[in-house]
Amino acid sequence: MSKGKILVLAATGNVGAPLVAELLSRGERVKAASRSAAPGLPSGAEPVRLDLSDPRSLEPALDGVDRVYAVAPAGYLDQLGLLKPVVEAAAPRKIKVVLQTAIGVDASDAIPFRQLELQLEHSGTPFVILRPNWFSDNFATYWAGGVQAGKIRVPAGEGKTSFIDARDIAAAAAGALVTERHDGKAFALTGSKAYDYGEAAALLSKALGRTIRYNSVDDRTFIAEMVANGLSQGYAELLAAIFHPVAEGWVAAVTDSVEVLSGAKPRSLEESIGDIVRRLRAQAT
Repeated sequence: MSKGKILVLAATGNVGAPLVAELLSRGERVKAASRSAAPGLPSGAEPVRLDLSDPRSLEPALDGVDRVYAVAPAGYLDQLGLLKPVVEAAAPRKIKVVLQTAIGVDASDAIPFRQLELQLEHSGTPFVILRPNWFSDNFATYWAGGVQAGKIRVPAGEGKTSFIDARDIAAAAAGALVTERHDGKAFALTGSKAYDYGEAAALLSKALGRTIRYNSVDDRTFIAEMVANGLSQGYAELLAAIFHPVAEGWVAAVTDSVEVLSGAKPRSLEESIGDIVRRLRAQAT
């Protein structure tokens, strides 16, 4: 593989930040993209301004690049609209694209993320597709307000999820970026064990030293509470919709994909709880 630079989109995000650090530790040259070319990146990373809603910022970001880690920023509904220009710009240059979507999007070609995958698959450029399960980090981000208040209220029923730590997604992405061995393949990324939300609440209770309760709520209640916590109506509705497979038990499977790509076994939710609790406590101070 050539040794051009690697462009990491959303480089300050939950996956992007550890991915930048991992790639630098492997001796790769990294362009770390964010909407503001944020300072505070690891030493050696080249900060780059890239606003996916502004196509003019894409060309300079791709200068000198032969590989891209592509992911849509959290909170956006139009993943296809945001990332399609990245694929279109990468294809004629034969820039390899490691695309992060989400577990289960291959269930229907009508799903926007699947449409993006298909565009990449048909583009002729080298690619790897990563489909992570629900993040264990969500307990310190999306569900943090509820956890701080002693409750987890999501429409998950009794379904189990093989939650994945964002650091393990980053390790898998790094593995996909630094070798051609996995090109042309798609991987479902999971943690090493599945838990229901009641079990997750029990783990958090033990680690925090106080009771966290899980209550399965209906979609309408969940959407209203998410909007009250600052999410847009459309994004809250999307989250509610993708909880249906959780409640049905469709995201409980465990795969070996993280180990195949990174060489290391992924963390279980229990192994991630310490980091989640540290983040929650930092938010409370």
